Amino acid sequence: MSVTDRQDQAATAAVEPGVIGRGRWIERWTPEDEVFWEAKGKAIAFRNLIFSIVAEHIGFSIWMLWSIVVVRMYGTFDDAGTLVAAGANGWALTAEQGLTLLAVASGVGAFLRIPYTFAVPIFGGRNWTVISALLLIIPTAGLAWVVGRPDTSFGVLVAIAATAGFGGGNFASSMSNITFFYPDKAKGWALGLNAAGGNIGVAVAQKLVPVVIGIGGVGLAMAGLVYLPLAVIAAVLAFVFMDNLREAKADPKPTGRSLRHGHTWLMAFLYVGTFGSFIGYSAAFPTLLTVVFDRADIALGWGFLGALLGSLARPYGGRLADRFGGSIITACAFVLMACAGWCAVLGVQGENLPMFFVSFLALFLITGLGNGSTYRMIPSIFNRLRDADGEPDESRVLDFKRQSAGAVGIISAVGAFGGFAIPFVYKWSRESFEGSIVPALQIYIGVFLLMAALTWVFYLRKGARMQGV
Repeated sequence: MSVTDRQDQAATAAVEPGVIGRGRWIERWTPEDEVFWEAKGKAIAFRNLIFSIVAEHIGFSIWMLWSIVVVRMYGTFDDAGTLVAAGANGWALTAEQGLTLLAVASGVGAFLRIPYTFAVPIFGGRNWTVISALLLIIPTAGLAWVVGRPDTSFGVLVAIAATAGFGGGNFASSMSNITFFYPDKAKGWALGLNAAGGNIGVAVAQKLVPVVIGIGGVGLAMAGLVYLPLAVIAAVLAFVFMDNLREAKADPKPTGRSLRHGHTWLMAFLYVGTFGSFIGYSAAFPTLLTVVFDRADIALGWGFLGALLGSLARPYGGRLADRFGGSIITACAFVLMACAGWCAVLGVQGENLPMFFVSFLALFLITGLGNGSTYRMIPSIFNRLRDADGEPDESRVLDFKRQSAGAVGIISAVGAFGGFAIPFVYKWSRESFEGSIVPALQIYIGVFLLMAALTWVFYLRKGARMQGV
C-alpha cells in the first residue's frame, strides 16, 4: 500500500460514511457495516443502481439496434444469387453481410469494455456514466444518416455500425461501479438487477424498432432518431442523481493486478459461454429466423422474446447463486444449454420452426440464469484469494475489493467477444455447408459441455481450491 493510499485512508476514516460532498463525491463508504447499510447506505446504493440501469439500458438498446434494422435491409435473391427484390430504402444486403455488421458492432462493444472498466477508477462512476451516455449520440445519429443512403459503400456501413459498440462498453463500467456500492451478501441480486436492466434493452429495442420505423414516414432512420434524445436524458439523470465513490476512484493498478490470477481468465472464458451466447444469439436470432426459415414477420414481431427472457432470468440466476453457490448454478446452466442447442439442431434439420423457436427461447432463458451465477462467482473467488494467506488487514480487503471490481469489467469484456464470434461462426457455417447453420450449432453444444466440465473441475470437484464458490 502506497504512502498516498495510507494518507487517503486516514483522512477518510474520520468522515461520516455516506456523506455526499462537492461534485457528488462520497468520501467514505462502508456497506459491510450493517447499521450504516440499513440506516443510510441501502437507499443511496439503490438510487445509484436505478440510474445506472437507465443509462445501461439505453446503451444496450443502441448496441443492438442493428440486429433488427438489418432485417429490413436484406434483399431477396434467387438460387443463382441474382437480386429479386430489394429491402427497405433500396438496400439489398446478403445474409453474410448482415452477420458481418452484427459481429462488428458486437466486437467493438466487447473491446470497449476494457477501457470503460478503467474509466471508473479514473473519472468516478457517476462522471463516467454521464460521459458514456453522451457518446451514444454518435451511433444513433450515424444510423439515422446512413440507412437512407443505399449507395453508401459497405465499408462505410460497417464503420457506422461499429460505433454502436459505444453502447456495449457501458456495461463494464456500470457493473464495476455498482459492485462497490453493495455488501457481499447482496452483490448477486444487485449485479443481476443492474445487468438485467441493461440486457432487457436488447428486447426493448427489438420490439420498439419495428414499431417506430413506421412513424411519420421517416422509415429506418427513426430507429436512431428515437434513441438520440433518450441518450441525452440518461446522461442528465446520471448527472443529477448518481454519486462518485472515493473508494472506487483509485489508480487502476488493482484492475491490472486482477489479471495475474488464473481464475480471472477462466471466468472470462466461462462468461463467453453465458453472456457471450446471450448477446451473440440476441444479435443473430432475428436474422436466423429471416434467412433460415424465411420468416421476417416473426423476426420483427416476436424475435425480441429471446432477449426478454434472458434479461428477466439474469437476476434470478444471481439470487440462486446467492443461495446455493454460483458454481453449481453455472455448471447446470451449461448442461441445459447444450440440451437446448441440440433441440435447435433437430428443429433446423426437421424444418420445424416451432421447435427451433422454443429451443432458442430456452437457450436465452438459461443464458440469463448463467449470466447471473457466473457474475456472482467473481467476488466469491476474490474473497477466497484474499483470505488465502491468513486474516487480511483493512488495506488488503480494500485492494481485493478493487481487484474484484476490475475483474468484473475485464471478464465482461472478454465474455462479450462471444457476441463477435457467434455471428461469424454462423456466417462460416452458411458459406461452408450450403447455407446450413447446423454445424455452427453443433460447435456451440461442444463448447457448452467443455465449459460445464471446466466448472466442475475448478469449482465443484471435491478438493478444488475454489470448491463451492
